[in-house]
Amino acid sequence: MDAKSLEDAKVILPLNIVDDVFDDPSPRERLQRAKDRGRQLHDQMMDSDPVPFYRSFELVRVPYPTRYAFHNVKGLVSPFIHIVNRVFIVQFESARGIKTLLVSPSDPDRNRETPFFKRLSESFGPFQDLGDRIMAPQQMSVIEALRATGLRPEDVDYLTYDHLHTQDIRGWIGTKEEPGLFPNAKLLVMEQEWISTKNLLPPQEPWYCPKGIDDVDPDRIVLLDGSVMLGSGVALIHTPGHTEGNHSVAVRTPEGVMVTSENGVGLDAYEPLCSELKPVREYAEQTGMEVVLNGNTLERGLDQYVSMVMEKSVAGRSARDDRFPNMVCSSEMDAYWAFPGIKPTLKFGNLSFGRPTYPDEMSGGAQ
Repeated sequence: MDAKSLEDAKVILPLNIVDDVFDDPSPRERLQRAKDRGRQLHDQMMDSDPVPFYRSFELVRVPYPTRYAFHNVKGLVSPFIHIVNRVFIVQFESARGIKTLLVSPSDPDRNRETPFFKRLSESFGPFQDLGDRIMAPQQMSVIEALRATGLRPEDVDYLTYDHLHTQDIRGWIGTKEEPGLFPNAKLLVMEQEWISTKNLLPPQEPWYCPKGIDDVDPDRIVLLDGSVMLGSGVALIHTPGHTEGNHSVAVRTPEGVMVTSENGVGLDAYEPLCSELKPVREYAEQTGMEVVLNGNTLERGLDQYVSMVMEKSVAGRSARDDRFPNMVCSSEMDAYWAFPGIKPTLKFGNLSFGRPTYPDEMSGGAQ
C-alpha cells in the first residue's frame, strides 16, 4: 500500500486473508482456495457491525453488447442489454473517525469520450442526440446523489472504482489547471490498474477514457498493492480478471456482506443455473460453468472466473432470495423496452441502509 499520510495508514489496513488465492499453479487449487478464503472473509466481516450508512443511486443507463455481458452464451435474442451504472455512498468507522467513500462515481459527460461508447453514439448519425437520450438516459449526477443524502463534496474522503474502464476522474480529483469537485478526496486504486491505464494496448484502448487520469495530483492517488480493509466494515479485494488491476468492494450491511464488482453484470451471471434466461441456464448446465464472465477485454480470463467465484463466496447468500449471492454489481443488467427478451431474474436496484453522519455530528474518533 502506498499510503500518502498517517491519516490514510490508520484507515487503510492490510487484508492478508485472500493474498494467496492466485499463487498456486493449479487452476483447481486456485478455485478451491478462492472459495475457502472467500468464506473466511465473509465470516470475518459478519463478525463486525454493519457500516452506519450505505446508499446507492442510479446515475445512467447504457447499452452494452450481449456477447460481452454473457461471454460465450449463445441464443440471447437481443444484441444489446441495458446496464445501470450506480454510485454507492458508504460511511464506515475507522481509527480516524467516520469516513465517507464514494464507489463508482461516474461522470457521464466526460465518460462519453470512451472510444467504444463514442462510436456507438455516433452510429446514430444525425439522430445522435435523440439516440443518446433514448439509449443512454441519465437519471442524476453524482453531485445530485450526494446532495440527496445531505452530504457535501468536501465531506468525501475517498473515491474508488472496481476498475477504470470508461472513467475520467479529472473532474473529481482535479488537475493543475482545474480544481476538482471533491477537494478532500483521494482515489484508492490498485497499482496494477493505474499502471495499465497509463500503458494501454489496442485491445484495452476502446474501454478507457482518453486522458481520463492525466495530470491529476499524485498526492491525491493512493496506490494499493493488494487487498485492504477500510476501517472494520469495508474490504477492497484484489479480483483480477475483467482487468488485471480489478478489485471488488465488500461492505458489511444489515443485509449481510454486499460485494460490488463488474466482473459480472448481474445475478444471472453469478448464479447461471438459477437464471430464468434459458440460454444462460442451459450454457451453465452444458459446460459446468459456475459463473458467466463479463468478457469485453478478458485481460485475465481464467483468473476472472476464479475471482467471480471468490466474490460470491465473500458475499454469501442474499436475504432477498437465497438462490443468489449478495452481488450488487456496479453495472447491473436491467430490463429495457428497446432490448426485448432480456430481463434479470433478480436485481437489487437502489439500496439504502442507515443514515449519514454529518461533520458536526462526528465525535472524537479522529485524533
